[in-house]
Amino acid sequence: MRIIKEKTIIEKCRNEPKYYAAEEPLKAWIFEIKHVSLGNSSELKLKFRTASIINAKRVVFNIKGKDYRLIADIEYHLKILFVVWFGTHDEYDKIDVKKIGYEN
Repeated sequence: MRIIKEKTIIEKCRNEPKYYAAEEPLKAWIFEIKHVSLGNSSELKLKFRTASIINAKRVVFNIKGKDYRLIADIEYHLKILFVVWFGTHDEYDKIDVKKIGYEN
């Protein structure tokens, strides 16, 4: 699976102290996502049991246990994952996962 905004989230981990602890777990998650074949959200849930399926495309992944959250939109047929949002668990609690738009 191809990840859109991979470099952006890694840079965020390197440049902002509150995200330092997420860099290595995030890299592990990236490796897994890149090397898995997913046809739909049911297959995703089998591989990533702690992921929360929001709708047919939107998924929330736990990074470093539940310390960080990553919201993604997935185009299963194109094998592309778009990172919509990444942040701490506390930041996640303040957003609407269904309405949040793409980060710059």
